[in-house]
Amino acid sequence: MSRVGLKLITIPSGVTVTQVEDRIIVKGKNGELSERVPRNITVTIDGDKITVSRANDSRNVKMLHGTVRALIANMIIGVTEGFSVELELSGVGYRVSLEGTNLSLAIGYKHLVKYPIPADIKVEVPSQTSIKMWAVSKQKVGLFASQVRALKPPEVYKGKGIRYVGEVVRKKEVKTAAA
Repeated sequence: MSRVGLKLITIPSGVTVTQVEDRIIVKGKNGELSERVPRNITVTIDGDKITVSRANDSRNVKMLHGTVRALIANMIIGVTEGFSVELELSGVGYRVSLEGTNLSLAIGYKHLVKYPIPADIKVEVPSQTSIKMWAVSKQKVGLFASQVRALKPPEVYKGKGIRYVGEVVRKKEVKTAAA
């Protein structure tokens, strides 16, 4: 039994949730999101409550039950508050700046890495070593943050690279030669 899937979702004021065929559409002050509902999952909208139920107890349908409920809950949070991710650069000479619709990163290569920013993600650079990004969709902001981090992930010997704020990188000991 999915514990996440059984929880009711409360619709806050200012948010409208509609169901059109196999899609759930959520509109709020920050924008609009939609998600397709799998065929064995039923979404019932009753006033300001949303209930997610499943047709049978097969393994795949059980897995989708909690996932669909979490996606709908995240869409509601996204259109009301939005989601943000912060990254930090650590390393000598590592810096970031905004150039139009691109992030310009100096991350240890002999050239600047220019990475395009998607249209639905807002990015700001409060300092030369930090990046703040915000979006309505949790999936899109998380994907963009992971793509930027993948340009230079934290290195385990010196700790240099791009990391999430608060991420702990365990450093390894330097290899020593046996004498």
